Amino acid sequence: MRTSFNIPDEVVTEFDRVWNEQGLENRSRAVREAMQEYIESHTRLEDTDGTVVALVGFDYRHHEVIGELHSVQHDYQDVILNTSHTHQGEWCLESLFCRGPSERVRQLTYRLRDFDGVRRVKVMMIRDGE
Repeated sequence: MRTSFNIPDEVVTEFDRVWNEQGLENRSRAVREAMQEYIESHTRLEDTDGTVVALVGFDYRHHEVIGELHSVQHDYQDVILNTSHTHQGEWCLESLFCRGPSERVRQLTYRLRDFDGVRRVKVMMIRDGE
């Protein structure tokens, strides 16, 4: 299937650099692998029921979203056990150590992804189920 995407030039440039350095045969192959990784990383959280322990990491432009992010974290304090924050120039890196119902951790992850000022949100499942 052929398709098209609207992707910022700097993202495409960096993507091309990475797959070329890895010696992949073409961009289509790299996109297929990236899509498969995306599916795998999101399926585990999506398919999990019950209590989970997870680390949610994300980076963002501090000045664009900090107030709203604090509000979201307060909304999910029932599952956020601990946070860590570091400044990296105009970008910040935040990690949330979570424990609670998988649905609440999913909702938190979706809320974080809704912000334009948040670049990436990664979830690492540490434990699923009781």
